[in-house]
Amino acid sequence: MSPQPGAGNRGGRPGAHGPKRPEKENPNRINDQITAQRVRVVGDNIEAPAVLSIREALRLADEMELDLIEISPNADPPVCRIADYQKFLYQQKKRAKEMKAKSVQVVVKEIRFGPQTDDHDYNFKLRHAENFLKDGAKVKAYVFFRGRSIVFKEQGEILLLRLATDLEELAKVEMMPKLEGKRMSIMLAPKSKK
Repeated sequence: MSPQPGAGNRGGRPGAHGPKRPEKENPNRINDQITAQRVRVVGDNIEAPAVLSIREALRLADEMELDLIEISPNADPPVCRIADYQKFLYQQKKRAKEMKAKSVQVVVKEIRFGPQTDDHDYNFKLRHAENFLKDGAKVKAYVFFRGRSIVFKEQGEILLLRLATDLEELAKVEMMPKLEGKRMSIMLAPKSKK
């Protein structure tokens, strides 16, 4: 027997309302999903953490019209909080967002020199490096050797060391001049403000 057209979905078109989204799985086990026989119960309404049977804990949560949320399943016995689950999830997201906002991202700005950079270009790039360091960014300065200019390695090293000494008040040297392939680089980090 062949299925009748339109049977099983509205409008007769396959996927008329799009694919069904899988429901998000709860990050914590709640209420009847908790499998432990005994749990340590904590919460805002609980004076002292107590170890109760799962039935007693569920009854207590039910009396308060709140949820029993397993927050530490690996503890012995597992720790459960009595709270409103939606409010609990909201507070966790909010806490994670605050932690992310507090984490500092390190920005590395690069400044490129040639082995025979003249004074005007050097001073121009020095001012940029000063501004980057004042903004709290690290500065990676490098001398790029093109073709046969690799014979001027010493000049490149002198240039980078000169930059480090000129920026001595604003930065500390994290990495001394080092030759990697065709580029010699130095890493400068801003000095912490006291």
